[in-house]
Order: sequence, then structure tokens, then C-alpha cells
Amino acid sequence: MTLAEVLGHEPSTSYGVVVAEVDRAGWAAVVTDVRDLGYAFFDVLTAVDLEAEGFEVVLRLWDPAARKGVVLRTRCPREDARVPTLTEVFAGAGWHERAAAELFGITFDGHATAHLLLSEGFDGHPLRKDFVLASRVAKRWPGAKEPGESDADLAAELTADRTGRGSRRRAVPPGVPTGWGPPR
Repeated sequence: MTLAEVLGHEPSTSYGVVVAEVDRAGWAAVVTDVRDLGYAFFDVLTAVDLEAEGFEVVLRLWDPAARKGVVLRTRCPREDARVPTLTEVFAGAGWHERAAAELFGITFDGHATAHLLLSEGFDGHPLRKDFVLASRVAKRWPGAKEPGESDADLAAELTADRTGRGSRRRAVPPGVPTGWGPPR
């Protein structure tokens, strides 16, 4: 059996990497079949926040004998962020699924994920694109220039800050909602 037969379509190649889309419902079954083709080394499982398009769960497997790899991807909508677990296929998938569950808020059906990286009281999923990075608002990044500023503008602003005179209003960093955080 070939990879194309297992997938039901010909995989694409991007930058020398074989990439295949997999339907969410058949995720675990297809991964099992790909593993049985010789892609028995579980490399990494992570996710990508595609905003309005939902999430993409990305898995990289490696065939050590043939020295080639494959990237399998499946998508889930934002309002139903769940994917079947791969812990029955690869024991090493457990850690990766826990990290993705915590950092992206994706549920892996059949895997009771516990906290791995964040504290129990942490609110939110920090790798989602809608997660506000509070440090961008609370503390100014030293040496950062706004778009269109020159080095002279930055030097004048730093001099004004040291002398106690007010400086111009800074723009809100990308990813921070309008009106969020301390006054500027």
C-alpha cells in the first residue's frame, strides 16, 4: 500500500516536505495506517491558529528506514475545537496533545488532558491569536520604534522622557484591543 492509497489522494510536496490533509473524523485511523506504512517515528504534534478558519493540528512522522518524513494536517472549527486523540497510536502523543490543549484550547477526544505548562489558575490559551499579550501594554519595549519613525524621533522622545516632559501618545501594539490596559 502507498501513502496516496492510505490518504485517498496524492499528497503535495512543499519545500521538499510531503504534506497531506486528513479529514478530522478519520484522523486517528489515517495516522495509524500511515504509521503502519513505516512512518513509525512520532516527531511532533502542534497546532496553528487560523483565526476565522479555526485550528489546524499538524503532525510530523518520520520513516527511519527510508529516511523520509510526512506532515499530516487536519482542521477543526473554532467553535468545535476537538480532534480524536492519537495516544492509542503513539504513546508519545500524550505530551504534545496536552501542550496543544493548554496553549490552543483544543480538546483531544479520548485523552484526559491535565495541566502541563501553565499553572492551574491560568486563564486563557496563550498561543491563540486573540490572546492579549499584557506585557506589550504594561511595559514599553526599549528601543522599539513605531512605523515611520526615524532614529532622531526616538532619540528626541527618550530625551523628553528623561527630562520629565511629556512625550507623544504611543500606538497600541499589534494584537492588543483598543482601550485595553493602562492609559497611555
